[in-house]
Amino acid sequence: MDDGAARAGAIYDEIGRAYASTRRPDPRVEAAIRTALGDAAAVVNVGAGAGSYEPPQTVLAVEPSAAMIAQRPQGAAPAVQAAAERIPLADGACDAALAVLTIHHWADPARGVSEMRRVARRVVILTWDPDHAEAFWLVRDYLPESIALDRSRMPAIAQVCEWLGGAEVTPVPVPHDCVDGFFAAFWRRPEAYLDPRVRAGMSNLVRLGAPVDRAVAALRADLESGAWHVRNRDLLALDEIDLGYRLVVSR
Repeated sequence: MDDGAARAGAIYDEIGRAYASTRRPDPRVEAAIRTALGDAAAVVNVGAGAGSYEPPQTVLAVEPSAAMIAQRPQGAAPAVQAAAERIPLADGACDAALAVLTIHHWADPARGVSEMRRVARRVVILTWDPDHAEAFWLVRDYLPESIALDRSRMPAIAQVCEWLGGAEVTPVPVPHDCVDGFFAAFWRRPEAYLDPRVRAGMSNLVRLGAPVDRAVAALRADLESGAWHVRNRDLLALDEIDLGYRLVVSR
C-alpha cells in the first residue's frame, strides 16, 4: 500500500470503528445512487468504507482502512486494502466506478478521479459542495471553523466536473429522518449532535477538536432555552432540504 493509502487508512483506522452502526445507508440516497449507476453490471466501489451504498453488482471494493474493511458485512463484495489513487484493476475493467462521500479524504483526488475514469466507462461520485457550508445552521451559528477546513479538503463541484471531462450534477436532498449519520443528516434533529458517538462518525467534527466542544455546549444551551427552535422554526415544517450534497456523473 502506498503512502497515500496509508495516510487515508490511518484516519479511518482511528475514527471509523463505529461506521457500520452510525453510517447506515439511507434508502432515498441509495435510490439516487442506483439511478445514477443505471444498467452498470460490474461496479468498483472506491473508498468503499464499511460498504454503505454498495450495489449488489460490485465486483471489487477499494478501501485503505483495515478497520473499515473489518466492518464490511458477510457476503459483501471482495475488498482490497488500497487507495483511490492506485486502483488495482485493468483499464476498462468495470462498467462503473462509484465513490460515496469519500473524495475529500483522498491524498490526491485528481489522480483518484483519473483512476476511476481509467478503470470504468461511467463514474458516479456522491460528494458535497463546500459553497453550501453556511446554509447549514450548525456551521453558520455554532461552528464557522468548519468552513475553512472543508474548503481546504473538499474539491469544488466545478473542479470534479473538470477532472471528469464533463459531468451531470444532480442535487441530493437530505430527508428529515435520514438514517445515514453524515454531517448534515440531523438538520431537523439537533439533539443528535450532542451525542459523541454520532459526532465520531463525522470526520470534520473529529478533526476540528476543541471548537466542537464549544459548539456543542452552545447548542445544548440553545436547545434547553428554546432558542434553537425559535431561530430554526421554518425548518421544522420541511420534509427534506438541499444542503449541498451532489451526485456528479460523468457524461
